Amino acid sequence: MKKVIKSSIVTRDLNKLIEPTGNLYKSIAVIGKRSRQLAARQKEELTQKLAEFASTVDNLEEVMENREQIEISKFYERQPKPTVIATEEFLEGKLKFRYRGDE
Repeated sequence: MKKVIKSSIVTRDLNKLIEPTGNLYKSIAVIGKRSRQLAARQKEELTQKLAEFASTVDNLEEVMENREQIEISKFYERQPKPTVIATEEFLEGKLKFRYRGDE
């Protein structure tokens, strides 16, 4: 079961962001790293789905709108941004992180 994440702008309590790492900048770095992972995965999924509809035709007159391709693109546009998802995961304690050199 997926949790519904609001995609609108939300004010965050900085103390809650600082709490897991003890430093705001470290927290932002963890969230940023996770966000990049999520964005890369989303991009890969979208690319794979759109590749199914790829046309080998180079002539612009023969290229047609593909309704399914448009719907897939719109679906991904409506998804919450990776930064929002990563921030929610971080605040809920779902992210595991460690610093280089730590064992």
